[in-house]
Amino acid sequence: METINNQKLSWVYLERPTREKMDIVSKNFPIHELNIEDCLSKNQLPKIDRYDDHIFVILQFPASLRGRAAPNFTQLSMFIGKDYLISITQGDLYPLNDLFRTCNSGDQKIRNNFMGGSPGYLLHSILDALVDNLLHILMKIIGNLDDIEDEVFDDKVANAKEISILRREITTLRRIVLPLKRIMLEITSRDVKRFSSSAAEEDLIDYFDDINDHISKVLEALDESKETIEIYKDTDNMLNSEKTNKILSFLTILFTLSIPITVAGTFYGMNIVIPGSVNEGGTIIDYFPLILTASLSSLAAGVMVLYFRKLGWFNS
Repeated sequence: METINNQKLSWVYLERPTREKMDIVSKNFPIHELNIEDCLSKNQLPKIDRYDDHIFVILQFPASLRGRAAPNFTQLSMFIGKDYLISITQGDLYPLNDLFRTCNSGDQKIRNNFMGGSPGYLLHSILDALVDNLLHILMKIIGNLDDIEDEVFDDKVANAKEISILRREITTLRRIVLPLKRIMLEITSRDVKRFSSSAAEEDLIDYFDDINDHISKVLEALDESKETIEIYKDTDNMLNSEKTNKILSFLTILFTLSIPITVAGTFYGMNIVIPGSVNEGGTIIDYFPLILTASLSSLAAGVMVLYFRKLGWFNS
C-alpha cells in the first residue's frame, strides 16, 4: 500500500488487497464493511454505491492482451471522498500502475498535471489512462480482423480457431465496456461537481464527456467487429462446406468409375459358368445361373434408378 499527497489530496494505491491491508485502510478512512468484502472478492459486478461523504465504484478493465490470447480483465475498486481517492486492483492493471509511478516520480509539475487538487481531477486522469488503453486493445483487434479477412479466402489456411479466439476477445471486451459506459454516465451526471474543489475545475464535466465519447466509440467499434467476425465465420463455414463438397464429388466420381470393373470382377469371382472362364459350359442351361444373377442385378438397379428419379435426385 502506497500513498501520494498533492496539495490537499491523498491517493492511496493498493494492489492485490488482503484482509490485513483493508483493515489498515478502514482505520484511516470511513469505509463500510460490505465495501471491504467487495474489494476482497474477485467476482463482483461493476457498480456504484453513494454515501454522504464518499462514493464506492467497482469497474472492470483489461489487464493484458498478449498475442492472440483472450484479454484478462481485472477489477478496479475506488473510494472517492472529498480529499482522498483509494484505488484497489485485483491484478496487473498496467496503465494505472504506470500512472501512479509517474505521479510518484518526484516531479511536482507532473504530479499537478495528473492529480490536481481534487479527487474528481485525479479520477479523470485514471479513467482517461484506462480508456486510452481500451483504444489500444481495440486497434489490435481490428488488426487481427484484417489478418483473418485475408486468411478466410485462402484455401490453404485453416483459421477456425483464430476466428473463435477473436470472437471470444470481442465478447469479453463488450462485457467490460457496456457496464463501464453506464457507470461513467452516472458519474458524469451526478458526482463530478461533487468532488471538484474549485470553480476552475467545474469544466471537468467536459473532460468526462470526452471519456464517455471515447467509450461510446469503443463500443461502436466492438459492435461492428462483432458483426464482421460473424460474417467471416459464416463465410469460412460456407467455403469449407464448398471445399468438402468438391472433395466428396471427386471421390464419388472416382468410385463410380471403378464400379464396372468391380462388377465384372465380382461375376468372374462367382462359382458359376461365365464365358471366358475356366469352367465355361457349352449349353444354355449351364449359363442359367449367370442369366438369373444378371437379371436380378439389373432389376434391382432399375428399381433404384426409378426411385431416385421419383425423389428428384436425377434431372428429367
